[in-house]
Amino acid sequence: MEDVMDIIENLNKEQREAVFCTEGPLLMLAGAGSGKTRSLTHRIAYLIEEKGIAPWNILAITFTNKAAQEMRERVDSLVGYGSEDIWISTFHATCSRILRRHIDLLGYDRNFTIYDASDQKSLMKEVLKEMKIDTKQFPERSVMSEISSAKNEYKSPLDYRNEYGSNYRNQRIADIYECYQKRLKENNALDFDDLLVKMVDLFQANPEVLEHYQDRFRYIMVDEYQDTNTVQFLLVSLLAKKYRNLCVVGDDDQSIYKFRGANIYNILNFEKVFPDAQVIRLEQNYRSTQNILNAANGVIANNKGRKEKKLWTENQKGELVHFKQYDTEYEEAEGVVSTINFLSMRGVEYKDMAILYRTNAQSRIFEEKLKQRNIPYAIVRGISFYDRKEIKDLMSYLKVVDSGMDDLSVKRIINVPKRGIGQTTINRLQEFAIMNQMSFLDAVFNADEIPEVARALAKLHKFADMIENFRNYSMEHEISELLEYILDVTQYRAELEAEGTDESISRLEDIEELFNDIAYYEEEEENPNLRDFLAEKDMYTLNAGIDNLEEEDNKVLLMTLHNAKGLEFNNVFLGGMEEGVFPGYGAMMSGDESEIEEERRLCYVGITRAKERLFLSSAKRRMLRGQTQYNRHSRFIDEIPSAYLDIKKNNSTHQEVKKTDRPVKYQYGAGAGKPYNLSDFKIKPAGELNYQVGDRVKHIKFGVGTVQEITKGGRDYEVSVDFDRVGRKKMFASFAKLKKVTI
Repeated sequence: MEDVMDIIENLNKEQREAVFCTEGPLLMLAGAGSGKTRSLTHRIAYLIEEKGIAPWNILAITFTNKAAQEMRERVDSLVGYGSEDIWISTFHATCSRILRRHIDLLGYDRNFTIYDASDQKSLMKEVLKEMKIDTKQFPERSVMSEISSAKNEYKSPLDYRNEYGSNYRNQRIADIYECYQKRLKENNALDFDDLLVKMVDLFQANPEVLEHYQDRFRYIMVDEYQDTNTVQFLLVSLLAKKYRNLCVVGDDDQSIYKFRGANIYNILNFEKVFPDAQVIRLEQNYRSTQNILNAANGVIANNKGRKEKKLWTENQKGELVHFKQYDTEYEEAEGVVSTINFLSMRGVEYKDMAILYRTNAQSRIFEEKLKQRNIPYAIVRGISFYDRKEIKDLMSYLKVVDSGMDDLSVKRIINVPKRGIGQTTINRLQEFAIMNQMSFLDAVFNADEIPEVARALAKLHKFADMIENFRNYSMEHEISELLEYILDVTQYRAELEAEGTDESISRLEDIEELFNDIAYYEEEEENPNLRDFLAEKDMYTLNAGIDNLEEEDNKVLLMTLHNAKGLEFNNVFLGGMEEGVFPGYGAMMSGDESEIEEERRLCYVGITRAKERLFLSSAKRRMLRGQTQYNRHSRFIDEIPSAYLDIKKNNSTHQEVKKTDRPVKYQYGAGAGKPYNLSDFKIKPAGELNYQVGDRVKHIKFGVGTVQEITKGGRDYEVSVDFDRVGRKKMFASFAKLKKVTI
């Protein structure tokens, strides 16, 4: 344990204030790169060392497992012995842990299953089929999103019906929501949203349970408070109501998850909810140069819905923020990648460079150019380990061995590997289960009573005997031994080995990694058991992406701005800085200023990821939604004070560019930033066209259409075609390679 001087020694004035402010509500407004994690962890250490607070009276809530792990490691190094008694976990993990002890008070078995996105989708398919709902009118994804939003706002099916049920669609969604929740309960399952909802339900219905945890967690800290939704706000408010020692940390300028249900007003109105709250602003930045911060301050100052703060640093002034406007998105990508190559040749490692963009679709061209230069790269947010097919299959086996109440897990493995049990048999079993109010597995064990499955009876008996065998085996063996036994009996591994493809080899490696994970769990836990292991792993399905990247990987990282939050890089390339791209077209057309403000906060997040250099770029011409569009550069560029912006000018001549099947790849160089001008390019025109207005023509991608207009330009013919499948498109004749269709 460190003494108090050690705890505060490396903190600035505002950080120390936050550490010393231990009693009553506290809002810590922590700007980007201002050391909020340090402030939080040192505050925890101070509570224990100086204030004598018991570690088990402290609860720290984060949004991701990675953040919780980082906080845990820092607290351990500061506090030492006893730190293991501090609860440091995500919202979902905290709720899961408490519900495992008390959910029986809500009519659930404590051994409940947590459904991930894939499980939810499967269940929703069943619900819609059972209710004979037209999925064209009510797409699964749309309905699930609607229900998730309702849960984020702490609205039950009845609440949803009363508030939104004035039209037919919302009435049906309310019906689906009600049926979906009923089926979840029948499966003794919760989805991720339910973990929070049921926690609030538990506390509101059981004051004695609430008071127990209020007494347990007398000091509560919440990280990334700007990302909380309504149900999270309710949960935190309930827990903190008795002692009111609530410290929330966040930055309203980095609230970018409205689409996930985040409510920025939780942080903006904190002082209204807690009138006696103290507010401490952390404005000293330890990440970026002052020029980068000046750019960020200039942009975000245009938002009205924010709390005033201004980032500053003792770091060097640094380079000006670079901005270059290219003629096309191809040229933009070429320019970005050329700069990356230039920096690399001067000793900058690839891993110190990141390309950020507003939408996933923008990555394609950057990828293409990186491949052309043989520059290694990785796209953040791949398929997470526990979402891979082979892992989900084996985890389902383990879940069924542990508990047969999870219908989806049973259905997943009943014919994996294939054992001749088809969908018709599964449907008959499901109907029997619903009719007799039993689990799907119970229906399997009672298959003799279902005449419709007579042909598959022997196979069902064999499956039931196998599951019973696994359960008996699990009583006397460790989890790793059980998994090995499952792989052996089912021949799951043998089939992959026989396949012998690159994909099967990769899957075998994943299975070995699962064994590694289990081995680590069995080694670290005092009382390792299957149930607790499954409960722990249920939490990891939310955390795909950057956590999976190896630190030693020397690759340029590509990611959306949303995925970049919380990360930092020496060199950042932010592309697509155009009106209609960033800010997005939808935000611009909404007429809602709050939508533009959310886009501006996203821009602020992007800018503040950069430590040393920031490169902004745009394209005058870009393919959007299948159409070539000419875009003005983003308003966010104009909002950066000119004193901090280096705009690349262009005075050189252009070189001839050869015709190609795709949009022109313009020469990258000193002249690339010049505003688009057709006469600048010397491409041979298509010559006399073999078609005219009114003719039917065929395009290799868009199919057949009718020529509407032909305009002769300085370098080529511009042809407008009304295609039968995709509507009207404009294109240059040289690139379109249209062929006349003879009827």
